[in-house]
Amino acid sequence: MNNIKFNYLYRDAGNHKVWGSEIFSNPDSLSLNLIDESINQSLIDGQFFDPKYWKVKRLHFDDWDLEIDHSWNEFESVEIGLSLIEYKDEKIKKHTSR
Repeated sequence: MNNIKFNYLYRDAGNHKVWGSEIFSNPDSLSLNLIDESINQSLIDGQFFDPKYWKVKRLHFDDWDLEIDHSWNEFESVEIGLSLIEYKDEKIKKHTSR
């Protein structure tokens, strides 16, 4: 069984981006194509989703302006994911390498 890495982003009104990803288990070993198709059928305007309903962390900048910015996030891709331990180690390395 492979995990699935769900990649997504927040794009503000100035086209600045915050990237994120979540790891999900794939107990039925669904293909990436099937997962991608299913996700795309559920997107708003073919690319957006509301993280509140998808149960993923809402990405945004700290200086979020309610008048020009929105609450939706944008789907980027799915890929075969790391184990949760490898994923957490990867995030720690990225955070400490700044």
